[in-house]
Amino acid sequence: MAATATARWEGSLDDGTGQMSTGTGLEAPFTKASRFADGEGSNPEELIGAAHAGCFSMFLSALLSKDGHPPTSIETTARVSMDMSGAAPRISRIDLKTTGEVPGIDADTFQAKAEEAKEGCPVSAALASVPTITLEATLA
Repeated sequence: MAATATARWEGSLDDGTGQMSTGTGLEAPFTKASRFADGEGSNPEELIGAAHAGCFSMFLSALLSKDGHPPTSIETTARVSMDMSGAAPRISRIDLKTTGEVPGIDADTFQAKAEEAKEGCPVSAALASVPTITLEATLA
């Protein structure tokens, strides 16, 4: 399996606009303001957060299911933070917050599986250069 996404930027950094799209049809416009301020549109970090939340949720579901506890639901939010203080902006932190509805397990077991998912999901592995990735896991 290989996934494809494209991006096109037109114009200068300050005045330009861009469009990101995925092979399945997701379209997201972006600008300097949507990336580094509160402007309208998306940004690459938002898409990284969506990818991380999705991968983590699926991986956690697989781990729980493998142990005989298929979840009713797993909902994860990924908050991606940028550090603007260096020579170039860098992703400095990702905070994962997940809630699972999983019949038949206790909170400690859910936490352990969530930690395992945080370390093992393919997107976490791809983001290994991010200095801090935190996890808050709650069993509903």
